[in-house]
Amino acid sequence: MLGLVFALPLGVALVQGSGQAASMLAFASPPPELLEGCGDVPEAVALAEELRDRGLRIERYLEAIDSRKQELAAAEASLRSRLVELKAMKASVQLRQTDHSTQVQSDVDRLVAVFDKMKPAEAAAVLTNLPADFAAEIVMRVQPETGARIMAAVDPNQAAILTTHMGARSVRER
Repeated sequence: MLGLVFALPLGVALVQGSGQAASMLAFASPPPELLEGCGDVPEAVALAEELRDRGLRIERYLEAIDSRKQELAAAEASLRSRLVELKAMKASVQLRQTDHSTQVQSDVDRLVAVFDKMKPAEAAAVLTNLPADFAAEIVMRVQPETGARIMAAVDPNQAAILTTHMGARSVRER
């Protein structure tokens, strides 16, 4: 019964997480006056020792919890800093990709302008020596009238391949 008197308030304080738990642990060892006049009662001495042992265990548990809290806080700080690093890296990669895409687009636009100005027969001769997907991209980007003249000047087999690539690209974009 006496153990319940000490353990119950301590348990409540632990659950509530209040600072009272620490103050109660200060009394984990029974005060000497508690056993005054009971030193010859083995049950009272055993109960006092049990309460002291429980208090020490609770104290160790609280220390372990505090240690784990510190470890978790350190891990959380580490994860947060790593997250910031990763977000910065992601932004950097996206910026480089955007810059690269812009440069490629600019290069393709200049190349298309060159093909727009070429004679259809000359453009057809150059396109037949390019990879089919790249040649199809150029034909799709030149003025429709110029593209039709270039396709008319290309070998029929090559024109069929270019048309297939142009159609496949159109389907992928949908």
